[in-house]
Amino acid sequence: MSKLSSIVKSQWLIVFVILIIASFLRLYNIVELPPGLYPDEAIYANNGVEAWETGNLKVFYPENNGREGLWPNIIGFFIVKFGHEPWVPRSVAAVFGILTVLGTYFLTRELFKLRPPDRQAEFIALLSSFLLAVSFWHILFSRIGFRAIMAPFFLVWGIYFLLASLNKLKSTAPNNQNNQSLVQLTGQGRAILFSLFGGIFYGFGFHTYIAYRATPLLILTILFYYWFGNKNWQIRKKILLVASGYILIAIIVAAPLGLYFLQNPQDFFGRTTQISVFNSPAPIKDLTVNILKTAGMFNFSGDYNWRHNYAGKPELFWPVGILFIIGTILGTKSILRKSDFPKLPFLILFAWLIIAALPVVVSNEGMPHALRAIIMIPPIFILAGFGGVWLYEQFTKLRIFTNIRIKIFLLSTFYFLLSILVFEAYNTYFIKWGQNYNVQGAFSADYVQIGRELNSLPKETPKYVIVEAGGVDVRGIPMPAQTVMFITDTFTPEKQKEKNLFYILPEQKNQILENGYVVILN
Repeated sequence: MSKLSSIVKSQWLIVFVILIIASFLRLYNIVELPPGLYPDEAIYANNGVEAWETGNLKVFYPENNGREGLWPNIIGFFIVKFGHEPWVPRSVAAVFGILTVLGTYFLTRELFKLRPPDRQAEFIALLSSFLLAVSFWHILFSRIGFRAIMAPFFLVWGIYFLLASLNKLKSTAPNNQNNQSLVQLTGQGRAILFSLFGGIFYGFGFHTYIAYRATPLLILTILFYYWFGNKNWQIRKKILLVASGYILIAIIVAAPLGLYFLQNPQDFFGRTTQISVFNSPAPIKDLTVNILKTAGMFNFSGDYNWRHNYAGKPELFWPVGILFIIGTILGTKSILRKSDFPKLPFLILFAWLIIAALPVVVSNEGMPHALRAIIMIPPIFILAGFGGVWLYEQFTKLRIFTNIRIKIFLLSTFYFLLSILVFEAYNTYFIKWGQNYNVQGAFSADYVQIGRELNSLPKETPKYVIVEAGGVDVRGIPMPAQTVMFITDTFTPEKQKEKNLFYILPEQKNQILENGYVVILN
């Protein structure tokens, strides 16, 4: 793979550049974009702030159909420190997004490192993480204060450490050379340490998003592949040791949430049962339609919710979509081959895609659904990265590219195409999507404006927010009021009394004082 050497020999510099690109696309102008603050973002923040101010941090917040507590607890800390501005929780989301890009690099390299040549594994890892860095799909959710952005982060790093520990066991297989015993012992110790790190990351993932609960199937699938892929009983015993440590630590980390669900089983399912495809009159038909819509969202017709996507736009920019198709075809061919061609990376990636798709296709709301499919993102871009490397190699094998000048031209063209992907991501997010009027409504920008107007009024003025908008009841007031409550820092009755600001329903208008300032939320 000498053709790839010039690209991967400075891999850490390239990784740094990729992270700079990822950081720019996720942090630039985050004060202004997205506009407004959607009520779901606001209630996370309100719960978190209340928890930090009262010292009552929870593992689960049951309001608004229930949410795992990790995200509110994290962003609540930063909001208390930096203020009630939408950019604060969204900046935290951006950091998780950036670190997911880095994790995808390490995971991809670990996934393909046993597939010769090693240089190709590095190239696939670099390209996969770059494609994720410039993905509009991932950029968008990295800039919204939803807890779901943590799910791919913890899953990517959890699987990376698991694979790293298992691969280290394979590299320390017993042999007859006595001078290798210390190396083997050190490798085994590192494998155990990596498995413990992996268990911590993976366990925290259960505190993120409901779709994550399907992932134990993926972990068991990976362990199954490694167990039956190694006939040596000595290695199998080590795999059992590593797997036990990983699973035990993950259970310990996830246990507080598990105990909560045991005591409050109604919160385990939340809205899942309400939107389940199996509650529909024709579940088989709906399930089939959902599968087709989910499969088609990558290259044909994506999520129509402006909060989740540029409405209807495929989740993948078309060149990346083509690379994903190429990677999928090549991966399928690899699995079907009877040779010793390594199948493990593709078995894991395909299992990941299928298992991550389960929570999406069994839901009967807003299909296709980009948010619910968020943990499908890493394997999609890894397969696209593999497809891109394969395509690059096919060009370099052509006779025309034996000339050194042609090689330089090909490499320059390659980098030019990568720069176009960066421009496309910027243009789609900050220009086409960011300046679209529909996005204002999708993020309740008018509610933020109302909150700022209320903040500008004297404390002595009685202020009343009549909530006519419908929504889930939160402490007697419909959900849409959460945005105003966050901006004005009036989530609790104590804060409302302190700031002379009150939330009432239409039938409570008789409570309004004569000199009161009134706004209507509809």
